[in-house]
Amino acid sequence: MAAITASLFIFLTTELMPIGLLTPLSASLGVSVGSVGLMVTAQGLAAGLGVPFIVAWTRRVNRRRLLTTLLAVLAVGNLITSIAPNYPLILGTRLIMGFASGVFWAIGVSMAMRIVPAKHANRAAAVVMSGISIATVVGIPLGTLLESAGGWRTTFLIWAGLSALVFLAVAVTIPSLPSANAVSVREVFELPVRNVPLRLVLVMVVFFVLGHFGAYTFVRPYLEDSTSATVGFITVVLIVFGTGGAIGNFIGGQTVNKSLRGSFIVGGLIMIAALVMLLTIGTYDFGVIAAMILWGLAFGVVQLSQINMTLSAAPETFEAAMSLNTMAYNTCIALGALIGGLFTDHVGVTSVVWFGIVLVALAVILRASTGRRTTPAI
Repeated sequence: MAAITASLFIFLTTELMPIGLLTPLSASLGVSVGSVGLMVTAQGLAAGLGVPFIVAWTRRVNRRRLLTTLLAVLAVGNLITSIAPNYPLILGTRLIMGFASGVFWAIGVSMAMRIVPAKHANRAAAVVMSGISIATVVGIPLGTLLESAGGWRTTFLIWAGLSALVFLAVAVTIPSLPSANAVSVREVFELPVRNVPLRLVLVMVVFFVLGHFGAYTFVRPYLEDSTSATVGFITVVLIVFGTGGAIGNFIGGQTVNKSLRGSFIVGGLIMIAALVMLLTIGTYDFGVIAAMILWGLAFGVVQLSQINMTLSAAPETFEAAMSLNTMAYNTCIALGALIGGLFTDHVGVTSVVWFGIVLVALAVILRASTGRRTTPAI
């Protein structure tokens, strides 16, 4: 369980690391802040668009062997990023790393649920998902601190080493896990056609992820523009966000078992309120701190809710459903970063916060207008 959770931590921090490094990456590589956001876009697109095919093509591969292969790709990719002489090579490397990241998101939770007794499967999923909170509390802020101390290349080099350590942990500790209930590519894409609840969940995921990451990817430049924030303060803000996410993950673990619909709606409304606070009182340090801890809390609740909604909609084909969820999620991380970059470069960085408000509101409205009955968590 610890090895799988560590894998999630290392995959997520690698994918989102540029968020805390946008400004120094831009200055070092000689490209605009919006263009550097494409580092998130490239990895997200590959993770999203490739995962249903790779999961289906590897449906007979032992999951332990598959996970170690993914971690090896991640370690090499971080190493190349740390020494790459130009931005195009970094972007191409991120694209390849994205395929590995997407497959992990599709198989990681199901692996955790399989290595414990069935009655503890839901708890196992929650434990692994805590890796998201750990990544946002420790990983991304730590990357920002390492960059300020030794440069962004050192940051990625250290993450290459951590990826190698997690590779060894998985190889040594994870038991053999032959593939279970994976399906062909055609059957994967037929799932949302036949399964209306799953189709609705995927649409909600699209709105939520576009809104959240469209805004969150550009938190650093927004704070630098609106409050002249220092690196130290931005690091604190990222830690505060992650702490809120950890609290939200814990709260969501309690509430999703009572009402998935209610958890998603309330979490979304809190996220909208936090973004409005960022716009209205975000010129003050206390306002930024308050907004970011609420934003993190809401993200923790909504994130856990949408995972459980996906599993509840397709319990018999959860790995295939998770591959579709991953496709929607990571593609929208990429599109959110891309759209946010366009807004930042052409309208102003404040516009990405409004973009987040509108898209999260659409997700809440869709959830509120469907599924009146309470759906039990898996």
